[in-house]
Amino acid sequence: MPLYRDEAIVLRTHKLGEADRIITLLTRSNGRVRAVAKGVRRTSSRFGSRLEPFTHVDLQLAEGRNLDTITQAETMSAFSSALGADYERYTAGTAMLETAERLVSEEKQPSLQQFLLLVGGLRAMAAGAHRPGQILDSYLLRSLAVAGYAPSFDACAHCGLEGPHRWFNPSMGGMLCTTCRLPGSASPSPLVIATMSALLTGDWPVVEAADPRQLREASGLVSAFLHWHLERGLRSLEHVER
Repeated sequence: MPLYRDEAIVLRTHKLGEADRIITLLTRSNGRVRAVAKGVRRTSSRFGSRLEPFTHVDLQLAEGRNLDTITQAETMSAFSSALGADYERYTAGTAMLETAERLVSEEKQPSLQQFLLLVGGLRAMAAGAHRPGQILDSYLLRSLAVAGYAPSFDACAHCGLEGPHRWFNPSMGGMLCTTCRLPGSASPSPLVIATMSALLTGDWPVVEAADPRQLREASGLVSAFLHWHLERGLRSLEHVER
């Protein structure tokens, strides 16, 4: 079987047989990969703890007909240590993993930008660089943008008329002018719109200056935007403190 090396973030694991696991990975060069880790559930396993969710690993894999097989694993960053000790970080991080798996839907399709976004987001979450909810919201908006669903916060998402505009509608892709407004569109304040734009661009001084009410409203709109484009909600997002 041909061998190849790649680095990856472990997204998810589930049991296979008595001692094995199937590991779902987001890799740097090969996109989403599902691979078998043989004997990983035995106490004598060489790399059992290295293949837990949130772990950034360097891997050697053997190509298989249906599933590849992990033959070597070395830890590069154990984000699980920091995230597992804090409920807020853990739940936000879990939502990031689920989002990455959903957005990179086809196996073995390179998704370098999604991989780099996830690594950067988990690193910021583990370091406590910003509040977990805001790191998550920033990651969600950026990962959606990379996937081709960038929200419009300045020009009207429908006709392109330059703003500022008053109405926000997830199904239309962002802000709408009065002419293009759809029934049921939200009407966030200019400060909430500025906060969402700052989350997308990584303008953290603007995000940190927002008050809790603005941040909660921005989070709700980010969640609505995500749910629309994923077509169904994230199970893990239900547990994130907003």
